[in-house]
Amino acid sequence: MIEATELTKRYGRITAVDALTVTVRPGRVTGFLGPNGAGKSTTLRMILGLQKPTGGGVTVDGRPVRDLPRGLRDVGALLDAADVHGGRTAAAHLSALARGNRIPRRRVEQVLDEVGLADAARRRIGTFSLGMKQRLGIAAALLGDPPVLLFDEPLNGLDPQGVRWARGLFRRLAAEGRTVLVSSHLMNEMAHTADHLLVIGRGRLLADEPLADFAARAATLEDAFMDVTADSAQYRAGGTR
Repeated sequence: MIEATELTKRYGRITAVDALTVTVRPGRVTGFLGPNGAGKSTTLRMILGLQKPTGGGVTVDGRPVRDLPRGLRDVGALLDAADVHGGRTAAAHLSALARGNRIPRRRVEQVLDEVGLADAARRRIGTFSLGMKQRLGIAAALLGDPPVLLFDEPLNGLDPQGVRWARGLFRRLAAEGRTVLVSSHLMNEMAHTADHLLVIGRGRLLADEPLADFAARAATLEDAFMDVTADSAQYRAGGTR
């Protein structure tokens, strides 16, 4: 479980994340939805301890990530599929992560097969398409078989078959009792992926509810999403905070 309390991040006068209080529970796919620049990636990086909050805090299974002892065995994440060394092979990249986290070498082969990259294991990552890099990033997140998983825009670059595969994977992971948080800026992606939605706009939490309840507030999911994000923009423009 992930718990954020009054989580805040400021860069000078800019507030990227504004007193965010949410709980991401296991056993369901939680969609983290918001326009580009809404604060999603900053929030994920604070959850992982890669950025220090300006205020508030966040824990994973009751502890800050930096205090969790098992690395990728505790939390797996895909933040930026392109942030890998292009000269390494897929197998070498995952093997280095496995060694650093005391994960058996056989797990590398297992996750490459699971994400559909077994035949590309010896290829250099620099030759991969974006969709293949996304699959490799998902493999890295799965490497330690962790109970908590975070995916930042994981469907970008995937073909339709890949999108269906990823959605099925996220649902299976949640059905196994894991905590699964998936970010996106596209409502139609979340409509087919998430069970529960956290909607964020300009750093503020706008909605925290089951997908079905969110959808019931408007004629379409896109309408509901546009309504809450428009409300956020109007709130900020009014200078009430």
